[in-house]
Amino acid sequence: MKQLALLLFTSIALGHTSYAQEQDSVEQFQLKEFVFSANKFNEKKDNIAQKITLITNKEISWQMPQTSATMLEQSGNVFVQRSQMGGGSPNLRGFEASRVLLIVDGVRMNNAIYRGGHLQNVITIDNNLLDRVEVLYGPSSTLYGSDALGGVMLFKTRNPKLNDKDGVAISGNVMTRYSSANTEGTGHIDFSIGTRKFAALTSVTYSDFGDLRQGDNRNPFYGDFGLRKTYAEAQNGTDRVVVNSDPNVQKFTGYKQIDLMEKMIYKPKSNLTHALNIQYSTSSNIPRYDRLSEERNGALRYAQWYYGPQERLLLGYQFDGESLTGFFDEVKGGVNYQAIKESRHNRSLNAVKLNHRTEQLNVVGYNLDFRKKMRKNEVTIGTDGQFNNVSSTAYAENIMTGAHTPLDTRYPDGGSKMYYGAVYAQHLYKVIPDKLVTNAGIRLNYVNLRSNFKDTSFFAFPFTTAIQEHLAWSGNLGIIYMPTQKWRFVLNGATGFRSPNVDDLGKVFESAGGISLVVPNPNLKPEYTYNVDLTGVYRNEQLQLEVTGFYTWLRNAIVQDFYTLNGKDSLVYEGQTTAIVANQNKAKAYIYGVSAALTIKLVPHTSLYSTINYTRGRYFGVNNAEVPLDHIPPVFGKTSIIYEQKKFRGEFYALYNGWKRIAEYSPSGEDNQKYATVNGMPAWCTLNLRTGYQVHKNMSVQMALENILDQNYRVFASGISAPGRNFVLTVRANF
Repeated sequence: MKQLALLLFTSIALGHTSYAQEQDSVEQFQLKEFVFSANKFNEKKDNIAQKITLITNKEISWQMPQTSATMLEQSGNVFVQRSQMGGGSPNLRGFEASRVLLIVDGVRMNNAIYRGGHLQNVITIDNNLLDRVEVLYGPSSTLYGSDALGGVMLFKTRNPKLNDKDGVAISGNVMTRYSSANTEGTGHIDFSIGTRKFAALTSVTYSDFGDLRQGDNRNPFYGDFGLRKTYAEAQNGTDRVVVNSDPNVQKFTGYKQIDLMEKMIYKPKSNLTHALNIQYSTSSNIPRYDRLSEERNGALRYAQWYYGPQERLLLGYQFDGESLTGFFDEVKGGVNYQAIKESRHNRSLNAVKLNHRTEQLNVVGYNLDFRKKMRKNEVTIGTDGQFNNVSSTAYAENIMTGAHTPLDTRYPDGGSKMYYGAVYAQHLYKVIPDKLVTNAGIRLNYVNLRSNFKDTSFFAFPFTTAIQEHLAWSGNLGIIYMPTQKWRFVLNGATGFRSPNVDDLGKVFESAGGISLVVPNPNLKPEYTYNVDLTGVYRNEQLQLEVTGFYTWLRNAIVQDFYTLNGKDSLVYEGQTTAIVANQNKAKAYIYGVSAALTIKLVPHTSLYSTINYTRGRYFGVNNAEVPLDHIPPVFGKTSIIYEQKKFRGEFYALYNGWKRIAEYSPSGEDNQKYATVNGMPAWCTLNLRTGYQVHKNMSVQMALENILDQNYRVFASGISAPGRNFVLTVRANF
């Protein structure tokens, strides 16, 4: 309650604001009015063949999400996996982690150590500063290069405000939020200072999350599933297993995070913009909850397992030119630098050795894009590239004496370098404007990777250097047919590719449960996808229905499977005989699915929105037998009833997942079968209520009651149970 009182006091003291966060779903019938940047330059949605979901700043604020992972999940169109509370791994069409491309303000977040399992990097994006998020479904390699197999998520932060008058204009926003399920306390402030030609935006967000309480209304068939009955705690220098006084509280899930941003723009002319973007995100140590709750031989396995502070620094310069008089009408160009630090720390129960593994990356990127409009034609050409320098270190610390001893590194200890560069061209042709439009494009990508293994004393690898060099082509072709203003049909084909990165090629990693050890495989090749989409849309003044079906062929698919090292299929690792596995190119795989979204204006001020997503995937294993592909989510979706009038807005909604039966789990281990019930992951549904009221033209209050029935559930492939009943209070102000 002290946190709640402090948050309320801070909000009232700092300012005044308008609620200003209205849901856009009621107005989304007029699709032609929406402009997207999915084609690098702004374009009407009706002219884009690829399926896109837009999440606006207003919708993000209305959701009151704790992190950007929560924001994506609450859209009902993106599946999110979690291994700990400080995380969230988005999944698009059965592709996850390094097979989904994240881009913030035009800068690739994916780097050389984005792994194929589950990632939490998306939480380093501050959702309080987002202007919009565009989710592109399906292969997007023509415009965005490697990794865009399942799709792309484009995160665009807000720009500072220029003043359209002489003098200096100052504006800002303040937000505070409290959530009961994890005693969250979040505070945010941003302010913009602008003149006619120059403006700067400064932002600070701080969050403090306590241990997460799971729901108490349990499935009677799995009554104890997910209970945190005991936990390890150091007492007088000795590890003790302590009985949890409230087993619904998931001990060691809390963490802290701070996000900073400084963005400056200079506009010497109305059609020219220079932008400097500085972003920094860091956290406290983040406990790896799934590992801390893991047991071996009936006892807790770990006394400590945590990620060190996840640090992301971005420096970017971007130039935008519009309505130019030369050959090209529009130009975008930029250079960027990222410094990233990640670390992993673990110690077995009653052991004195605390393992420390740290990765540091320096990433330099560039882009240059041009667009020319010629009557019915729009031609975009460009080039982009990125250079990664990876350093991996490790040591074991004796917690009793403080002595350090050598330890095997997660990635090659001699360092790794990875470069990719590409050229592309995209053509949009309005055969019959507003009736028949085509999209076509092609891209040539070059990738070079080199990893050096200096110390082979831990593992006798039969190589000391791994080198890869690849050329990859990709393309797309889409046809959009709009016979009337009410109907829209799209047939879209696209290819995608992903070149193996340092994580694929050179990682040494113990899989969940200690049942296998992943070792390097320098013989990996790029994986390719070939995808076909068919979309139909019907809309009128009262209703909009959109249905999309897709089928994706995945070739040279990289999956983990049993492997031999120096003729052996197992080795002793940390005192345990462990099977050897490695990333390998399986011959082929396929994924298909369907998604549907319905919006209806029921009565004045009231609308209904519902979405559902189904995906199925298989790869062909030994003897060409079909095996469930990893990362394939169960059926999931969202249904909402929304009421809006003047200063008040309310939403009653349900989030839901279908069953994921154990027979549908991939044998690779990436689906985390160990953290599921013996039958898989049960279906679940939560009922939730959100309200918002504008108490003053400069101030608003939002309240929510999530998981009203206190349902106990766990999302597929997750190693942590979801929040139980959660009361959320948010106060916003602006000036």
